[in-house]
Amino acid sequence: MTSSFETVPLFATPIVLSDVPDAAALNAELRKVIGQRQKAHPGTQHSNLGGWQSTWDMDRWGGAPAIKLLAIARNLANRVTTDREGKPVAIMWQANMWANVNRAGHGNEFHSHPGSFWSAVYYVDDGGIAADPSLGGELEFMDPRGPGPAMYAPHLAFAMPGGLSAGANETVPPRAGRLVMFPAWVLHQVRPYRGSAERISIALNLSL
Repeated sequence: MTSSFETVPLFATPIVLSDVPDAAALNAELRKVIGQRQKAHPGTQHSNLGGWQSTWDMDRWGGAPAIKLLAIARNLANRVTTDREGKPVAIMWQANMWANVNRAGHGNEFHSHPGSFWSAVYYVDDGGIAADPSLGGELEFMDPRGPGPAMYAPHLAFAMPGGLSAGANETVPPRAGRLVMFPAWVLHQVRPYRGSAERISIALNLSL
């Protein structure tokens, strides 16, 4: 006879997925302003491995669609944030945001976003990845516990939600119109895109 037990998933890390309503119209406007900016300004170089990355002030040059997206992200952040007593908060988050355009072979190396509480990525165009996952370009998160859970017996896992990838990584496939929000300290990368179109995303940071 086996005694009863409870497994408590302590130290969970939130990855928030939100599909933005009426995203098609918003994405058309965002694609237009990003295209105009790309023609007029050279790209910057941070974590990106190829591709074009804008300056980090898209809230200033992106017009109404950028401000709308930022408002959606701020609202979502307030919904998934509490004070230390679990009570709701209403924070006017400070923000910076930038656009990314990846083509074949482009990606981003592992990095985090110091100086922020939440980070997020919004997909303007998934480059066909949602329909064909073999095109790559996934957003990949590293287990914040590092390789520890997998070092001794990598063929074993924990019988609990999220336990199969302990000590490894998790991926989130891009989908046009989807906003992915996560703690800014979580190490993440973008796997190389293998499609022939454009994978267009907007990244943003929220701080106090």
